[in-house]
Amino acid sequence: MTRAAGLGALVAGLVRDDAADLFLGSRCVGCTRPGRALCPACQRLLVRPAFPTAPDPAPTGLPPVWAVSAYDGVARSALLAHKERGRTSLAAPLGAALAGALSAAAALPAPVPTSLPVLIVPVPSGRAAVRTRGHDPLLRIVRRATGPGWLSGLYGRGPRVCRALEVVRTVADQGRLDAASRRANLAGAFEVKQRFRSVVAGRCVILVDDVVTTGTTLVEAANALRRAGAKVRSAAVVAATQRRGPMRPS
Repeated sequence: MTRAAGLGALVAGLVRDDAADLFLGSRCVGCTRPGRALCPACQRLLVRPAFPTAPDPAPTGLPPVWAVSAYDGVARSALLAHKERGRTSLAAPLGAALAGALSAAAALPAPVPTSLPVLIVPVPSGRAAVRTRGHDPLLRIVRRATGPGWLSGLYGRGPRVCRALEVVRTVADQGRLDAASRRANLAGAFEVKQRFRSVVAGRCVILVDDVVTTGTTLVEAANALRRAGAKVRSAAVVAATQRRGPMRPS
């Protein structure tokens, strides 16, 4: 696909999403204005320059994390509506936001010299959660973020999204757990799929998730990749929980 064709497809997708929102009588998840799922004014609040962030205290093994928003306001409303209420048209603006975090995460020095494209690895959802929601929200956002036009030119042959990780045991809902309980809940919950172990070995990886709270999920995902020989370069998220204070550069 050429760059022009890719951008054309992206614009067509955005127009299609907007038309569906209008036809269904949608309201903006940020300000409740009738029309698009996220109005232009609220979308500008979501797509901001990326900044480094970390929980306090940061768990051992957490890679450098980049976000574009605190997990409140428009960002929180958009992520919850997309994930829990099936507002899939929000994948486009959320993908645009994530692309900014990915660009910043990709700019960090590589831990090992390589001419191969960096692998972008999403944190996996459990099969039961995907069935309940009817889609994989994070994967949908990641595909928008790494589609034609978003990150073109960052790497010689373009970034490669690699669904290398899987959930290997049942875990509880993290929402009501404190940091210690989250660590116990997720310990050993992720592994690299057998067919991807040779793919990730020795490769630089950027982890991707929608939100960082205590950092436990990213640490467990990073540890699974490290056990398979991957070099985890950094992580990118849309939002960081405000109670764990995103740290903006001075």
